[in-house]
Amino acid sequence: MEEINVQKEAESEDELVFSVDVGGRSGTDHTVTVDQGTYESIAPNNIGAAELVEESFKFLLEREPKESILTKFNLTTIGDYFPEYEEKIKTRLVNRA
Repeated sequence: MEEINVQKEAESEDELVFSVDVGGRSGTDHTVTVDQGTYESIAPNNIGAAELVEESFKFLLEREPKESILTKFNLTTIGDYFPEYEEKIKTRLVNRA
């Protein structure tokens, strides 16, 4: 599994913005936004938003190479490509907690 580094870049009342580096020096860089409502509906109370983003990238990397992941997207976009995303990520986060 590729190394995943998640850093919070910005936060507002409605949205969180993260930069994600996958694979270190020879890796890829991504900007991911997470709507507050999405975060609250997907993640259990004891899981931080950065953990949600990291686990979401693990989910993506199990399905596609890092070079195929969009460089800028809202977390809900994952469900457009992988309809099982929300159900699977909730299960993964509960098991991680």
